Formats: sequence, C-alpha cells, structure tokens
Amino acid sequence: MDHARTFTPVSPQEGIVASSVYMAGRRIADIPIEEAGAWAAKEGHVVWIGLLEPSRELLLRVQAQFHLHDLAIEDAEHPHQRPKLEQYGDALFIVARTAQLIDRRVIFGETHLFVGKGYIVSVRHGPSTSYATVRQHWETCPHSLAKGEDFVLYAILDFIVDNYMPVLEQLEYEVEEIEDKVLLKPMTGPEIERLYMMRRDLLRLRNAALPLVEVCRRLTSSDLPQIQAAMHPLFRDVTDHIRTVQEKIDSLREVLAFAFEASLLVGQSQETAISKKLASWAAILAVPTALAGIYGMNFSDMPELRMEYGYPMVLTAIVATCSFLYWRFRKNGWL
Repeated sequence: MDHARTFTPVSPQEGIVASSVYMAGRRIADIPIEEAGAWAAKEGHVVWIGLLEPSRELLLRVQAQFHLHDLAIEDAEHPHQRPKLEQYGDALFIVARTAQLIDRRVIFGETHLFVGKGYIVSVRHGPSTSYATVRQHWETCPHSLAKGEDFVLYAILDFIVDNYMPVLEQLEYEVEEIEDKVLLKPMTGPEIERLYMMRRDLLRLRNAALPLVEVCRRLTSSDLPQIQAAMHPLFRDVTDHIRTVQEKIDSLREVLAFAFEASLLVGQSQETAISKKLASWAAILAVPTALAGIYGMNFSDMPELRMEYGYPMVLTAIVATCSFLYWRFRKNGWL
C-alpha cells in the first residue's frame, strides 16, 4: 500500500530532526518535506515535522507545503520572539520559551509551532531538550496520539512547561544553601553577585513562562476551530502547571530577597558590635590618657608632684576607674 512506504528523512545537519506521518496514532512513514502537504491532506493522517534552527530555504520549503503565512515564517526564522499565539487563516502560530540551566545560569531558547489541519511543525532555536522524547513516549500510546495535531500541540507545550521544574529544583537547592549560611556570616561580594544573578534569572524565567497562561486560555476558547473541545481540559492542565511554576519562582525570589536583607542585618549587627567594643575601649583608655596629659603639662607649681604617695595614688585611681568602666561595659554587653 502507498502509506506503507518508508523514506529516509533529510539529515539532521540540514535542520530536519524528524519528518513523519501518522495514521490512527501510529507512525506509518518517514517522509521528505516535499510530500508533507499531500500526506496532510489525506483524511485521518497527521504530519509531524521537527526542525532545529532551520535555514530560510528549509522554512520556505515547509511554507510551500502548508501555505503558511509570510509573517509567521519571518518570525520562525528570527528567534527572540515573545511567547504568543497568532492565528493566520486556518493555521495557528505559537511561540514558547524553553529554559535550561547551563553553568549555573538559566539559558533560554525558543520553540515555534505551526498547527493546521493534518499537520504540526515545531521549530527549535537555542538551548532546549529535544522533542524526540515526546515523540517516542506518545508513539507508545497510539490511542492518545490518534486525537490529532492538537494533541501533539498539547504534548509539546506540556513538555516545555514540565522542563521548567528541573531548572527550578536545581536553583532551589542552591537557594537553600544560601539560606542556611546567611545567618552565620554576612555575604561576600561574589555571593551577593550570585544572589542577584539568580533573582534576575528567576524573573526572566517568570517572564518566559507566564505568557503561556494566555496562550493556553486562547487554546481553550471556542473561537479557535483548530482545537477540539475535548482538548480543552488538557490545555487547562498545562495552565495549572504554569501556575505552579509561577508560585515556585515567586517563592524562590522572595526567599532570596529575605536572604539578602538578613545578610545586611547580620552585617550591620556585627558592625554595631565592633563599634561598641571600640567605643568601650576608647572610653577606658581615655582615663589614663587624661591623667597622663594633666601631669605631663610641665608646670613648675604642681603640688601633687611633691607628694610622697602621689604616683601610686594616681596609678590606683587609673586602675580603679578603668576596672569600673570595664565592668559596666561588660555588664551591658558592649565587651
């Protein structure tokens, strides 16, 4: 039969990760781009194409097969788009941001999705986990995959959102380490810089994830005929996952803010304690300094200088006064 043919897809070096056609949830062929449109037009068939940083020439080949809008192709060619959903005729164009933790920094990529009758095309830019995992997982569940291209869209969006959590879990572990150390000593310059970078990365991750709430809201509205009503609960589930990610991000940013404030308070407390000690010793040393200054003025008529016990009396007064001051400062917690 015609649908049993298997073609060797274009090599991944040219930007094509996968190009397959499915019927009843089962992959029946790997196809070249030039045949994707014909397969998608067949009733009950879904073409799923995965591209990785494709060239303009490859995007134009895909555009020719599915009659994609020029503006959508232009956006897919140039990353750094904000997360959004656009409708161009019978096709949907969706942008989502991906995130990975590389060298302790959150690095963002983008996924652009074209969804229409009988096809879905994913275009990946920058760091992101391959969607081969999604494909392999759902190929073992043909009943679910048979729901069509809107189910594939749900599977990819759910995978993107779920991959935010490992990033947050690694950051959370580091935040807990900071929290454990913050009350022991003030933060050093590099530690404060790291804290600031983490807060900024978390804010950027929040800005990447939160717009997907609006994307999923539109995917559950009745004004998008490309999405079956039966799929609406699944997209609402993705929204719940995004809200969980948002709450985790807000919680971590709040902990980092408290950690920074606590570090400042610890530093101020230590500075105050040092200032008290210095002031206490200055007051104690002021007594012998004052007496030595008085009797070091070298006036010819100073009766005390001719007293037989003048020297031991002055020493006794110095020791007694200094001892009293030390006791008082010690009692008040300054020493």
